[in-house]
Amino acid sequence: MPPLRSTGPFPEAEHPEYAGQYRLEAVLGNGGMGVVHLATSASGLRLAVKVIHAEHALDPEFRARFRQEVAAARRVSGAFTAPVVDADPDAGRPWMATLFIEGPTLADRVKRNGPLNPAELVRAGAGLAEALRDIHRAGVVHRDLKPSNVLLAGDGPKVIDFGISRPTDSDLRTETGKLIGTPPFMAPEQFQRPREVGPAADVFALGAVLVHAATGRGPFDSDSPYIVAYQVVHNEPDLTGVPEQLVPLVARCLEKDPQARPTPYELMVALRASSPSSAYDTQAYIPAQRDPASGENPVSPAPPAPSPVAKPVADAPAGASPARRAGRRWAVAAAAFAVLAATGTAAVVALDGDSPAGDRTTPSAEQRFRPWNVPLRDGAVSGVPVCTAGDGDALYCAAPGVGTTRLDPADGTTVWTAKERMAGDAAAQSDEGLVPHAAGGLLHVVTPDGDRYQALDPETGAVRRELDASGHPTLRAVGDTVLLVSDAGTVQAIDATTGEERWRKRHGGPGTQWLSDPGGDGPALAATPSADGTSTLVTAVGPMSGDLLWTERLPGSLTPVQLSGGVLYLLSAGTDGFTGAVVTIDTATDSRAVRSIPLTVPVDQAQATVAGRTVYISGSGGSLFAVDTARPGPGADGPELWRLETGVAHLSRPVTDGRAVYLSAADGRLLAVDARLGRITGQTGLRMSDDGSTFSALLPAPVTTDGKVYASAPDGQVFAVDAKDPARW
Repeated sequence: MPPLRSTGPFPEAEHPEYAGQYRLEAVLGNGGMGVVHLATSASGLRLAVKVIHAEHALDPEFRARFRQEVAAARRVSGAFTAPVVDADPDAGRPWMATLFIEGPTLADRVKRNGPLNPAELVRAGAGLAEALRDIHRAGVVHRDLKPSNVLLAGDGPKVIDFGISRPTDSDLRTETGKLIGTPPFMAPEQFQRPREVGPAADVFALGAVLVHAATGRGPFDSDSPYIVAYQVVHNEPDLTGVPEQLVPLVARCLEKDPQARPTPYELMVALRASSPSSAYDTQAYIPAQRDPASGENPVSPAPPAPSPVAKPVADAPAGASPARRAGRRWAVAAAAFAVLAATGTAAVVALDGDSPAGDRTTPSAEQRFRPWNVPLRDGAVSGVPVCTAGDGDALYCAAPGVGTTRLDPADGTTVWTAKERMAGDAAAQSDEGLVPHAAGGLLHVVTPDGDRYQALDPETGAVRRELDASGHPTLRAVGDTVLLVSDAGTVQAIDATTGEERWRKRHGGPGTQWLSDPGGDGPALAATPSADGTSTLVTAVGPMSGDLLWTERLPGSLTPVQLSGGVLYLLSAGTDGFTGAVVTIDTATDSRAVRSIPLTVPVDQAQATVAGRTVYISGSGGSLFAVDTARPGPGADGPELWRLETGVAHLSRPVTDGRAVYLSAADGRLLAVDARLGRITGQTGLRMSDDGSTFSALLPAPVTTDGKVYASAPDGQVFAVDAKDPARW
């Protein structure tokens, strides 16, 4: 059978008959990387199959970029993207098949029918904001959001074409000094600092897309790409024609400073608050920002007034005249034009240099602490090390196949290792179960197989005693008492100093979780969910006697978080498993007052930590937010202080030193977030296995002490960074 034919100026070789098992029926479009064909699967699904151009298939860089596109599209498949059905990036002509989305692109819709009406604009913006939230949660930055990459389907807009997207955990870089993209929809940092482009660049692009959808043009319009690049970096956007009520929100999206832009979640809230029926009867909600000076009162930022006057170039001398500054600007713009003219593409040189900010800062000669990382894993056994800080200069870590190790916090030097005698399943123990506990002058551990309890000399690592711990995999230290807890609820209490058994009783049952006041003498607290998940029994036990001190049965499925200042903090989950509230019990008074603080949005697989009265909560989708449990109900002064979409799909339990919140990511990154403002202030690089594909299901929380942060990664490394300057991690 001869190859399929279609009209157009493309060579016949660009239209193969098959991509894998899919027969290609017609050409839907042609782009810089390949041709998109319509196809039908054996089950009748209509597919859009992208086949890379023949000449690009021979180019390793293009092949790598296409492989990255496939990986990115697979990671973000959701309600507002086109799901990937099949792909073969290693074929002679690499291809990818996604579900065919019926509907025009936003660019075609505006070109044919004119700008969207206000109600359509709000719906499209809310859908695109939700799409970006999901894309960023998957750890991907799209980097080329524009009207032609937005499909207007019947059930909402869909984001397509991840050809130049970059996962935040990818090492693939563009050529130094260049960036491929579409200038009218690129953020200033994409021109100035292309290696530092993050999720905020997609928010800028969304603002530009909304302007195009509302007016038929972009906020920085010109026939010349180099002039557009100059305007994006220096000029204020032209928002003429944007519905008045949306101008402040769109202006925030188009802020030059990435930190000043709203998150996709904030955009979703703002746009959904403007219902289509009454969207323009009241002022659109604009997410509040905290006053950086006080950190107390939320302030609503005033939208920047549109102005044709360019801002001064950052590197112009302070005393330079306006004419000289203008000359420097146009010199930079001319350089950009030279690159555009030479390449004939949308590649644009960085206007203010492409070196990361950290490369321009010289470390202080007086800096004493130097970041370090050490491997801590048996090559034959996988697992992420779990660490805890001990008294004085001690960092204790444990890992399957390695046992317990004491490291010097100053440089990571191994002080001693209590080598593990492997028995049973090394992966049976959870990360919390592996954590060493210091009590009674000894270090107490349960081996990774859950079979033995050991008390180690903290100075030498010598085993001072060892007991059978079969069936008691959970260890908790309360003062100088060690509790070994079985899954069935049997608790064995041991004197941490002598090893003598103090008592053995049954408290709780399946699913019981235990905690105590860190460093305190008690009580030991247990939370046992009911069989039907509708209530939880909270129990207080005296650690010396095992006596039952009090019980409280509370509604909902509750997970204990922390006992702080006499208040027990718990997370309350619904029957769907999503956490919808923080519950507190005042354990210091006989009344044991209970409060429930609802969350604005339910959280999947929530984990939390407490600092003072504030609870920091992370979710599996990458959300992190702060809740002040002392504040009243919903409203502008409600309990939620801030919310951040980190763009990381899997986070550890957060920890805080009061100044920052720290979290580990499944790809080995350590993130620091400003505890007051909810902004990412720094992150480390990736630490994964050699094949780059290891993501850990169990993520031990970082450890912070004495101005340092210690974390572990899926590649088996333990590493340390200085908490004083996360921007230089």
